[in-house]
Amino acid sequence: MDKFRCTICGYIYDPAVGDTANGIEPGRPFESLPDTWACPECGADVTLFERIVE
Repeated sequence: MDKFRCTICGYIYDPAVGDTANGIEPGRPFESLPDTWACPECGADVTLFERIVE
């Protein structure tokens, strides 16, 4: 699964880790995050994330 970076603060969403502090379980792909999810660091909308090409 691809990782995504917040274009505002640089936070990296890693699907293998999820965002358990905000109810997102490990293994959840970025594309299936709820529309209400926001960057846990700066509050940016999911539309402000970019796919990391490794």
